[in-house]
Amino acid sequence: MRTDPLFQPVMSEVRSTRTVTLSFNDQALEVPAGISVAAALLMSGIHRFRATPVSESPRAPYCMMGVCFECLVEIDGAPNRQSCLIEVADGMRIRSQEGARDLIFQPVSVQAVEVQS
Repeated sequence: MRTDPLFQPVMSEVRSTRTVTLSFNDQALEVPAGISVAAALLMSGIHRFRATPVSESPRAPYCMMGVCFECLVEIDGAPNRQSCLIEVADGMRIRSQEGARDLIFQPVSVQAVEVQS
């Protein structure tokens, strides 16, 4: 029977003593380099990443692997970013995402296709 842990920390995270400075809702945070935005915010005591569109219930990361979309935030002005999939960077500006996600409509050029009968 297997007894060793299934999950191991990434070695670069364990050895790294380098930090980066970022901001969340205009609050400066100093976090370890090489971790995800979600992990950095959670370890800084942030428990509310966004609000639901209907009830405005607070949301925070759930799956930490990009499946659930509970960790959406705005990063450097770009909305709908999955914070669990993005590595922290020095100077990053992060804001909580409030309400419904903005959907950016980008029309695709349509070309007429001749139908042969």
